[in-house]
Amino acid sequence: MRQPHVTMDNGIGFPRRSLLQVGALSFLGINLSEQLRASAMADDGAEQRGKAKACILLWLNGGPSQADTWDPKPHSSFKPIATNVEGIQVSELLPRLSRHMDKLSIVRSMSTPENNHGVAHHYAMTGHRPSPAMKFPSFGSIITRETGPRRNVPPFVLIPKASAGLEDYFRAHFLGAQYDPLSVPDPSVEDFRIPDLRLPESLTVKHLEDRRTMLELVDRLYRRKVQSAEYANMDTFRQQALNMLLSTAVRDAFDLSGESDRTRDAYGRTTFGQSVLVARRLVEAGSRFVTVLDLKREGTGRDWDTHGKNDSQHRDHLCPELDQGAAALLTELDERGLLESTVVLAMGEFGRTYDFNARGGRDHWCHAWSLALGGGGIRGGQVVGASDQRGAYVTDRRVSIGDLYATLYKAFGIDWTKEYLHPIGRPLKIANSNNDETGLPIEELVRV
Repeated sequence: MRQPHVTMDNGIGFPRRSLLQVGALSFLGINLSEQLRASAMADDGAEQRGKAKACILLWLNGGPSQADTWDPKPHSSFKPIATNVEGIQVSELLPRLSRHMDKLSIVRSMSTPENNHGVAHHYAMTGHRPSPAMKFPSFGSIITRETGPRRNVPPFVLIPKASAGLEDYFRAHFLGAQYDPLSVPDPSVEDFRIPDLRLPESLTVKHLEDRRTMLELVDRLYRRKVQSAEYANMDTFRQQALNMLLSTAVRDAFDLSGESDRTRDAYGRTTFGQSVLVARRLVEAGSRFVTVLDLKREGTGRDWDTHGKNDSQHRDHLCPELDQGAAALLTELDERGLLESTVVLAMGEFGRTYDFNARGGRDHWCHAWSLALGGGGIRGGQVVGASDQRGAYVTDRRVSIGDLYATLYKAFGIDWTKEYLHPIGRPLKIANSNNDETGLPIEELVRV
């Protein structure tokens, strides 16, 4: 029976078994080694241009209520409270973050066109509506591509692992799997570990070196028959994968046992809290973009998609965990000198309605919603835009997803007007905004 073939970009077919033999060590896992290809394709200039060197995205999956968080309104069950910046108020559900408002800014005039999960996820991550003809890269993948990896650390990480459908919105697609996020298990579980970063018990470092020598001999023989640019680069990628595998710094970044109980408690002993802590450790080690997914957890009764029991969910579960984890993150980034180079962005795919449904919940609302961001050259202590008294519609300074992207790219020193050419021949704006126009940076927020 003939072996199936894998066709590379250059059109040369390789038997699958031969590709595994000569292309990589199978136990490393394709996800790990492919991410390292970014070093060969990154735009190195971004390292010097912008203040931001990394981003931590706190993804509030399902869409938080703007009236019960960043844009308090009279119809909310929760009172507004003062922050450490005069004139700025947030919900009483965010007392810790209220003391960090000098580090954060709030955009209260986000407006997007999609009002259903899935398409709204896609739009928030890519700036494009879904198309049957093409797939679009996430802005996390674009930042990863434009900045490149550092210190053999996975440049793009997703914590914790989610469903394949949700993860697809965060992928690089035509940019290449090397810019996909590395999915990490739930760090709050007792036996948390990353399998790809440890050798099998039966394989020692010496055996690994012997195996590499053998593969080099096979490679040399194989190259006499097949020559390609893709294949010629495999040595570099494999060496980088080996460096990551054997690097204590990479393993240490994922090892929470090195943190004190006090620090772990400060973030919260929850999936979200411990994921935020891992995100800080990864950025400190060299990762470029870390997404913390705040997802529904079985048995917790918590979900930002609050179609039912909006008030109790925001009061008892959602906001306390966000408030604790994000405040601890801002504190530690500041204390460690990382806040000036790390953007922190807290957002979902849209907001919630101003009125309650029959189940005491708020439904989807995309016409006016809020997010918070700061660090990495983003000016804190600002409020951009405004919504009406119900938080239903934008009354001042409408901000699009493309404008948000342009702001982030400018903080990183990335040319936000850049376009990528899709394989089907269509140019794609990396900061795509309304009517297929290029978004504009929010000038009062970007100091570079």
